[in-house]
Amino acid sequence: MTEHALRLNAFVKLGSFFKDYCEYAKKNPQLDLKPNPWFKTFDETITLAGHKNGWFTPENILFSIENWGDLLSRERLTDWLSPYDLNKNSPKSVAVIMAGNIPLVGFHDFLCTLISGNRAILKLSSNDKVLLPFVCSYLVEMEPSLKDDIVFADGRLEHFDAVIATGSDNTSRYFEHYFGKKSNIIRKNRNSVAVLTGRESEAQLRALGEDVFRYYGLGCRSVSKLFVPKDYNFDSFFKAVFPFNSILEQAKYANNYDYNKAVYLMSLFKILENGFLMLKEDTNYASPIATLFYEPYDSIEELKIRLRNDSDRLQCIVADGLMEDEIPFGQTQKPALTAYADNMDTVEFLLKI
Repeated sequence: MTEHALRLNAFVKLGSFFKDYCEYAKKNPQLDLKPNPWFKTFDETITLAGHKNGWFTPENILFSIENWGDLLSRERLTDWLSPYDLNKNSPKSVAVIMAGNIPLVGFHDFLCTLISGNRAILKLSSNDKVLLPFVCSYLVEMEPSLKDDIVFADGRLEHFDAVIATGSDNTSRYFEHYFGKKSNIIRKNRNSVAVLTGRESEAQLRALGEDVFRYYGLGCRSVSKLFVPKDYNFDSFFKAVFPFNSILEQAKYANNYDYNKAVYLMSLFKILENGFLMLKEDTNYASPIATLFYEPYDSIEELKIRLRNDSDRLQCIVADGLMEDEIPFGQTQKPALTAYADNMDTVEFLLKI
C-alpha cells in the first residue's frame, strides 16, 4: 500500500471514530457500540479543553467533530483529492501555526499538510492545546508511520520549508516579518456577512441564527454583520432567532453581552436588542461578542460591487439567490473540504513548494 493510501486510511479511521464518539456522547440507547477505551480518554480531553478555554463547551466541540466525522469518509476524501497529483509531491516540513478561537480550527491545514505527504510541525494556540494532540495520538495509533511526521513545537520554530499561519491583522505583520522569505500562506482577519431582502422565510432566519450564534460568533465563518434594505423591520429576525436565547447560560457570553450593552448605552449609541443579542448600525465588519452589526443598502447591484471590492476581508456571504459563491442560510459552520480559508487552495500550495 502506498504512503498516500496509508495516510488516507488513517483519516478515514479517524472519521469513523469521530462519528462513533458522537453517538456515544449522545448516549443513544438504540446504538450498540463496543466499548472503546479511546472514548473515556476523549471525554477527559474535552473536559480539559473546556477548563482551559471557557468558550470550548462540550456542545461546540461535539459539533466540530461531528462535522469532521462526516467529511472524513473515504468517498469524500477521495473526491476532494482527485484533482491533485499527490504522487508528484516532494515531502517537505511545513510549519502550521494555528489559531485557537474555535475547537480544532486548524484541523483543515493539518489535514492538508499530512494527506499531501508532508511533515507537519504544529504550533498550537494557547487557547486550544489539548484537542489536536489527542487527535494526533489516535492517528498515530491507527498508522504508526505518521509518528515522525507529526511534531509539536513549543518554542522557536526551526527546520521547516514552508509556513501556514493563521492569526489576526496584527499577528500577520509579525508572521510576514519572520516567515516572509519562506513559502507561506499567512491569513489575516476575515468576517462573514448575510444579505437580507425582507423576503426570507422564518426557517431561513432561524437557520441564520446558527450562522450567528454557533461558537458564540468567534469564528471567521460566523456571521458578524447583516446587510438589509432601508427601513428593514427586524421583528421577524428577532422572532426567528429567539430559540437561541439559552446562549445567555454561557457566563462568558452573558458577561460580554452586559459589558457591551453598558458601553453602548453610556456612549448613547442607538441599538436594538432582544435580551441576548444587540443590533447596532455600523459600517465595520467585525462586531463584538453578543453584537451583530447591520447596514442598510440602496440596491443589490451596488452592494455586490461593495462586497466584491472587500472580498479580501470576507470569508462567507450568506444569501439566497443574490451573490456569486453565496452560502445557504445555516451552513457557514459546515464547510466542505474544498472550502479553503481565504479561498487559497492549501493542497495546491503544498504541492508547489
